[in-house]
Order: sequence, then C-alpha cells, then structure tokens
Amino acid sequence: MFRAICLIVGYAFGLIQSAYIFGKLHGVDIRTVGSGNAGSTNALRAFGTKAGFTVLFCDAFKTMAAIWIMRLTLGRMYPDILSLIIYYTAVGVILGHNFPFYLGFKGGKGMAATLGLILSLSPFWFFLTMFSLFVVIFLTTHYVSLGCMCAYILFVIETFIFGSRGMLGRNLTQAQLTELYIIAIFLMCLAIFQHRKNVVRLIKGNESKTFLSKKGKEKYKAEKETAEV
Repeated sequence: MFRAICLIVGYAFGLIQSAYIFGKLHGVDIRTVGSGNAGSTNALRAFGTKAGFTVLFCDAFKTMAAIWIMRLTLGRMYPDILSLIIYYTAVGVILGHNFPFYLGFKGGKGMAATLGLILSLSPFWFFLTMFSLFVVIFLTTHYVSLGCMCAYILFVIETFIFGSRGMLGRNLTQAQLTELYIIAIFLMCLAIFQHRKNVVRLIKGNESKTFLSKKGKEKYKAEKETAEV
C-alpha cells in the first residue's frame, strides 16, 4: 500500500513542469524549441544560464519536497523502510516529470528530479561522488547527456555498496534490499532510455555540446558554422 501512495504523491509533484511553466511565462512552449525537451538543459540553451539553473533548482526541489512529505507521514509510520519510501517517491516524481499526462506524456528526462533524490539521501557521499563525476565529464567533454548517464551508473553502484553495508537502513531485509536495487536499476534504465537519441548522437559524434559561459557558446557556434561550410 505504501508503494502506491509514494508513487501517486510523487507523480503529482512531478507534474509541476518547471521548464514548461518558465517558457510559458516568456510566451514560448519549450517543447517547440531546441531539443523539444521540457528540462533544465533545454531551458539553459533556449533561455540562458540563469533560466537553466532556475529550472534545475525547481525540478530538484519538487523531488525533495515530495520526499520530505513522505518522511513526515509514512516515514514515521514505517521507519524501518524509510529508504524504500524515499526511492518509490522519487520514482513517482521522475515518472510525473518525464510523462506528464496533461502535456501528452511529453516532459523532461528526469535528471534534475533525480538530483533531488540524491540530495535527500544519506550518506552525503551519494551526492558528492556523483556530482564530482558529472562535473569532470561535463567540463572535459561538454556533453550533459554523457555526464548524466555516467552519474546514474554510479548511482546504481553506490546503492548496491551502501545498501550492502547497511547504510541505507540497518533493518532492511534482504528482500527489501533487493527491491531497492531493482528500483535503482529501473531508474538508470529509464534515464538511458530517455537519452536514447543522445546515445545515438554520441556514437555518431554529432551530439550537441553545452557551455555555461557566453564566450564558450559563441566559440562553439562559430566552430559549428565553420564545420558546416
């Protein structure tokens, strides 16, 4: 029963489409510009760095808010399975973010929403290691998609490591731990599926790069125009 409640509450929070709302406030349907994705990366490319980080914060926060509510309610009723409650709530948020029914099930890719899950977990190593890996990959390649997928793979590895050491709940049974591992693997597979077009472009070598600075964006644009001539 708690699983259904977590998924429903999480999905409701996931329906808060930050990029879509931000775009509408500026008279633009973000699904019609750039990659067509209603997420922080496309918001960054379409509206600028500040917009991208604003959407990133809002999407991460909605996951944290949903998890906080579940902690205060179901978490107090079932403290021994708090990690499962957190993971299931995050799954609901990510599904709502990726597949909002009122937008024809066309939303984002769930990366910022996943960040909210990572920030809600203990130990803090979850966030620190994944963030560090993402930053290194992004700064060396400027491929957001590659950084996200590598970070997700690390997320699954860390779930296995911390789970086996009792750091995700010492009272979890082996069956509950296995359930936790399955959820982590599901989220990773969903993330890769959402990035399937990016994977193809990465293999072909024509994936779009992302730059935070105006100078970097202009340089990249000039290089692309030169290559097309």
